[in-house]
Amino acid sequence: MTMKKWIRAGLPVLAVATLAAASAFAQDAAPAATTDAPAAVAGTVNKADTVWMMLSSVLVLFMTVPGLALFYGGLVRAKNMLSVLMQVTVICAVMMVLWVFYGYSLAFTSGNAFIGGFSKAFLAGVTPDTTSETFTKGVLIPEYAFMAFQMTFSAITPGLIIGAFAERIKFSAIVLFTILWVTLVYYPIAHMVWFSEGYLFGIGALDFAGGTVVHINAGVAGLVGALIIGKRTGYGKELMPPHSLPFAMVGASVLWVGWFGFNAGSNLEASGGALLAFVNTFVATAGAIIGWTFIEWMVKGKPSMLGAISGMVAGLVAITPAAGLAGPIGAIVLGFVASIVCFFFCTTVKNALGYDDSLDVFGVHGIGGMIGAIGTGIVVSPALGGPGVADYAMGHQVAVQAQAVLITIVWCGVVSAILYKVVDVIVGLRPSVEKEREGLDISEHGERAYHS
Repeated sequence: MTMKKWIRAGLPVLAVATLAAASAFAQDAAPAATTDAPAAVAGTVNKADTVWMMLSSVLVLFMTVPGLALFYGGLVRAKNMLSVLMQVTVICAVMMVLWVFYGYSLAFTSGNAFIGGFSKAFLAGVTPDTTSETFTKGVLIPEYAFMAFQMTFSAITPGLIIGAFAERIKFSAIVLFTILWVTLVYYPIAHMVWFSEGYLFGIGALDFAGGTVVHINAGVAGLVGALIIGKRTGYGKELMPPHSLPFAMVGASVLWVGWFGFNAGSNLEASGGALLAFVNTFVATAGAIIGWTFIEWMVKGKPSMLGAISGMVAGLVAITPAAGLAGPIGAIVLGFVASIVCFFFCTTVKNALGYDDSLDVFGVHGIGGMIGAIGTGIVVSPALGGPGVADYAMGHQVAVQAQAVLITIVWCGVVSAILYKVVDVIVGLRPSVEKEREGLDISEHGERAYHS
């Protein structure tokens, strides 16, 4: 693929691993010294970019454990905190192993427009010498750096889902579901959006760091799970406040810090594109915190810490697909608008429809991801401060973005519903009412978060 097509797509994160470059760097293949002019070299591994990608991968892991674990753990009741910590931790570990076994291959190798193949299963052919091309033509990073970075994305995404039905699902059920889900939902969507032969990539859908692949995917899967599993015992009849807002605030703050790896790392190199995503991750999140605080203050009369950290996450979600594709002003507006819309979905819409999305996964990640994905088609406009893409036309790009959102919703929604039913048949989804009232910490794991 030519660099022109990469720029036209506006997706530096979609750099495809290429084994052919490895031979140019193999020491045992180096030609003997000669007085003739040296042969042209395809590219040179950039050590600074490699270090940046290693750091970004660690930052995304930091988002998951401890960030997501503490954020979700603080929002549930005390009797269920350890169950959430355990779910996030084990899911993260299982997803990393699956990524090495076959996930990387299915997402980032040739197959068809909807899924890759098994040519790199068990990382076949991937060595410290194989390379991946970055956004700048001829600049390379080790393939392991690209593989590991994408591995952290696949590790956090299933962990996001569990917040929608926290406090009422068996540990065995969530482990089995997430294994099936990444295989049949996450890997295909990642391939369609981020691989050069993928369907959504081919039609020009823009997703810098995962609006469709991560957030809409997780939000829709969470909503479907919440509807199929049902409401928590006592929901609507008894109060279920967060047991530790300080823990939740610390977790959300860790998410914000780690998100710089998530967004700026998706540029795949330490260049101006990464810096733009870096700045936007600051300002879009700030705009979203202000937006949620403002609207909650107006509607409820008092601004809350829970609202502020919810706005924080909503802003991070919304800017993800546009991180390297929006100007800072556009990023602030996108975060501000997304947080207000998410606020109404997490309060008015959820209450009106009566579903129990425990930690507002759909309201924040699903809705925020949709606004961010579609809004990317607007804020990328050079007239609005965005860097633009080749042959850009706002109406056309917004339509393409909407198509990508719709395909993600349908694919994820239908397949997720089937998988929940399959898991229910195999191991059952819910613990008994007695175990749920006792708390999943004791009934599922035999331990408590706190002792008097």
